[in-house]
Amino acid sequence: MITTDHTVRTFHEFFRDRGHELVPSESLVPSPGDPVLFTTSGMHPLTPYLLGRPHPLGRRLTSLQRCLRTTDLDEVGDDTHLTVFEMLGSWSLGDYGGSPSLRWGCELLCDGFGIDLGRMHVTVFGGDEQVGPDHESWRTWDELGVPVEPTTHENWWSNGPTGLCGPDSEIFVWTGPGTPHGTPTTDDRWVEVWNHVMMRYVRHPDGSLEPLSRPNIDTGLGLERLVRILQGTRSVFEIDLFQPWLTTLPRLWEPLDETSVRRLSDHLRSSIVVLGDLVVPSPTGRGHVLRRLIRRMLTTLWRDDPTRSLSDLPIELIEHTLGHFRQSRHPHDVRTVLLDEERRFGLLLHRGRQVLSHRRFTGPLSDDDYRYLHDTHGLPRDLVVYLETENATET
Repeated sequence: MITTDHTVRTFHEFFRDRGHELVPSESLVPSPGDPVLFTTSGMHPLTPYLLGRPHPLGRRLTSLQRCLRTTDLDEVGDDTHLTVFEMLGSWSLGDYGGSPSLRWGCELLCDGFGIDLGRMHVTVFGGDEQVGPDHESWRTWDELGVPVEPTTHENWWSNGPTGLCGPDSEIFVWTGPGTPHGTPTTDDRWVEVWNHVMMRYVRHPDGSLEPLSRPNIDTGLGLERLVRILQGTRSVFEIDLFQPWLTTLPRLWEPLDETSVRRLSDHLRSSIVVLGDLVVPSPTGRGHVLRRLIRRMLTTLWRDDPTRSLSDLPIELIEHTLGHFRQSRHPHDVRTVLLDEERRFGLLLHRGRQVLSHRRFTGPLSDDDYRYLHDTHGLPRDLVVYLETENATET
């Protein structure tokens, strides 16, 4: 069975054989002056070079970049979504075009990783009122024998309301039983693994598009999703990378249902990685995201048994996570912060229960009640909702 580490090596060796230099992975914390709280994609650290600055390693690059996204937090626990994940990437900074990138993508997936061409489907940009269809990508996939589904908004990549943008082509692999059927937009058993962006434009505030003087190719492949397919597991949580978590947590805190084990594994692991990049819990900014992650994890942990504690967590799990992400922070420092946050959250819950026991809050809460509880008592809405649910369960 191919491992996560072997997958990374195969990817990088493939692109290094084709003239790409390996860019070191960077922290989840972007460089000073960047308004984004966390690195959310593999291309993020390369933005200045995609805008035209020469890269010291040349015009063909590859990397493995850790990323964090909180837009899908409520979906964590399903088969594909993670809070902290890793992106394999390849870039052409004004060197080759879209067709070579797509051909290499198909070659690596089929010949390098052994994925049957018959289990692949792609989407391409079908055109809109500003830009015509991406005929080059469409023609390339037709020549390779991969079925194509054209879309509009789904295959237009942008870095925000303004800035870098362009058509993209997404590669999907069938994860259902039997012969593949349907298309990526009609059957969610088609799982996206690799996006190839033809970065050709800059969008201005008035919505107009200016062609880049030096078009680029930006590709991103979700490591955990690819390994899930290569290892034939039901979800990303069952790949080798998560085995230490899935074998330890159910024994540590019985009983836990499958969704709880997945969420605990994700949020604990993600919190460790954020702490490993030297972020500290706080009321605002990055620290608030970290604190929210830890508290979401604790509400899951305590839902069935409030006596559970992070003090039970083996230090080996923290060491394993920091080691995988090549972080140098001492595991005992990370453990200390987690335990301190657990203590703080426990005290906040105690105070929240006392406040909510007042007769003013016996009925359904209004928006004014939520604002009062936050502004006067420091109780965020999601915490109050959790306590309401707790009370309803006890009743």
